[in-house]
Amino acid sequence: MATVPVERIRNIGFMAHIDAGKTTTTERILFYSGVTYKMGEVHDGTAVMDWMDQEQERGITITSACTTTHWNDHQINIIDTPGHVDFTAEVERSLRVLDGGIVVLCAVGGVEPQTEKVWFQAEKYKVPRIAYINKMDRVGADYTDVVEQLQAKLKANPMLLQLPIGFEGDFTGVVDLVDMKAYRYDSDLLGATCEESAVPEEMQEEAELYRERLVEQVAEHDLEVMEHFLEKRPVEAELLREALRRVTLDLAGIPVLMGSSFKNKAVQKLLDAIVCYLPSPKDVPPVKGFSPRTGEEISRQQSATEPLAALVFKIMSDPYMGQLVYFRVYSGTLKAGSVVVNPALQKRIRITRILKMHANKREEVKEVGSGDIAATIGVSDVSTGDTLCAENNPIILDTISFPEPVVSATIEPRLTSDHKKLDDVLIKLEVEDPTLTVKVNKETGQKIISGMGELHLEVVRERIRREFNVETKLGKPRVAYQETIRKPARGEEKYLQSAGANSQFGHVVLELRPAAAADKLRFVASAKEDAVPRNFHAAVEAGVREAMDFGFIAGFPVTGIIADLVGGSLDEENSTELGYKVAASAAFKQAFQKADPILLEPIMKLEIRVQDEYLGDVMGDLNARNGRVTHMDNRHDLHVIDARVPMSNMFGYATALRTLTQGRASYAMEFADYAPMTDEKMQDVLKNQLGIYSLN
Repeated sequence: MATVPVERIRNIGFMAHIDAGKTTTTERILFYSGVTYKMGEVHDGTAVMDWMDQEQERGITITSACTTTHWNDHQINIIDTPGHVDFTAEVERSLRVLDGGIVVLCAVGGVEPQTEKVWFQAEKYKVPRIAYINKMDRVGADYTDVVEQLQAKLKANPMLLQLPIGFEGDFTGVVDLVDMKAYRYDSDLLGATCEESAVPEEMQEEAELYRERLVEQVAEHDLEVMEHFLEKRPVEAELLREALRRVTLDLAGIPVLMGSSFKNKAVQKLLDAIVCYLPSPKDVPPVKGFSPRTGEEISRQQSATEPLAALVFKIMSDPYMGQLVYFRVYSGTLKAGSVVVNPALQKRIRITRILKMHANKREEVKEVGSGDIAATIGVSDVSTGDTLCAENNPIILDTISFPEPVVSATIEPRLTSDHKKLDDVLIKLEVEDPTLTVKVNKETGQKIISGMGELHLEVVRERIRREFNVETKLGKPRVAYQETIRKPARGEEKYLQSAGANSQFGHVVLELRPAAAADKLRFVASAKEDAVPRNFHAAVEAGVREAMDFGFIAGFPVTGIIADLVGGSLDEENSTELGYKVAASAAFKQAFQKADPILLEPIMKLEIRVQDEYLGDVMGDLNARNGRVTHMDNRHDLHVIDARVPMSNMFGYATALRTLTQGRASYAMEFADYAPMTDEKMQDVLKNQLGIYSLN
């Protein structure tokens, strides 16, 4: 397989709210670019990118899928990400390795809750984007409303590049405002052929007005177009395209296109825009990292001539082939049979096989270069976020951060003989999914799995059954509360354990102070060197972290702590790392209990779309759940309610809303943040803790 020059590579991802049409759009792209010869459909369970059994059955994307296609002599590496909030980690890790993104918007629904979530995730990673308004054929489609929402809700600068030809069911194509031509698509031939013509006479005036607006928008951010605009010289299509690319790469504007993926209209123009406006790896800034030897910052140009640097962004457990490791090559070239290093673990790894992924199908290649996304198998000493690099030029790239789980449940095998098998499976799944955590309750001995929502845990349970043949019992979901403190406090512990000739000694004085809840732990050491030598600081921190895994109010993880090692003492003969670790855990517990501890609860961001006749009932139910309305709007004859609600009050809400509105209302929910719990509610939670682990 020939290596494509890096400037002709596009690493892009599709992201949006659930049911906006990401996977359908990807299926059309694969069809029109010649990768597939039959269009897969999400509703039929035949979509190439939704290859898991559960994705086909549920009609949603659960795991991000990678594939590669070609268009206009460019290689396009595509990642199709989930739209459901429970699988937000898939979006997070994909955005970390992508250079550009396509935000798919429903022409009727507009900017929906998960759209906002993925938008701001893309903002965090400074990913240039194109907005694609899908479902222009639907009743109620309104591209002007969607553009206004992009401005109002996302604070974006949308640059409209197309106008629709026909509305709703009569939508047949688009007018391209850059080259001022009309493109109509023939439904009978699956949209594969396109009729190019002049702008329809009845749309000429409107098209000229919108093109002038587009030129004016671009001129605000591009000097060359500004000169033409001020001198009232015509802006040719090629000049405007080049300027639009510069504006998009600078994150100063978002090109907006439209179409109907399901009806096979205007998807080819989206492919043209991907090649034209989104960045190649060469267009993005050099990747940054640090030296594992000196700690100094290092940057690498995304070029084949630089030393190898690749980031592991996804791990999949394959029951037959073992661990499948996805990575993005930022610099250098990786060849099959070569040896690389994981500098975080200081492990040498031989890359025996390199695979190009096409959803769940694999194509073996001999090498991949800068800008490529690929996978390998037979590698065990890696985790998500690890770096693979050259032995003689080590670098550790910035890792990937993931949200904390918000829902927990107990899990047990139905057969006693499957305990060991379940343990092994959970270890694999925990490595694969950074938002899935597995812990053992010290009091009951039960395993507790935590994830991003009820659906997330149910999908995990189904994967264990289908892929690993282990039947399990999943406990009633519970909220993943957290514990923190409200005031500073000190704790001190002197530990001495004698065992024959060997003794373990540690003496630690800790001061705890509240920190922002987003900061789980900030460990500092202000103690003098002669009190607790520096070589024992890591053991003290390890003891603190171990104590934080299960808190002391109700056994929930502790967060939002500054732990300061302020004192202690040294026993020259008996001081050991274990002694300081045990002493630190005990000192932390003492200080925590004196620091006015409190429970934090997850608050969910809720958007409800409801008809006028049911508004009163829905608002009454929301008040009963201690919901706080933050905004109300009217859109397409529907009331749109934005609210914040404690997650503990939202179990079973789908059924309740269906009952209240005869199934006509809809809602979307995602995690917002953690907030302190009232003392009254905290007492209720503590009373209910004893029965919370019962299994169905």
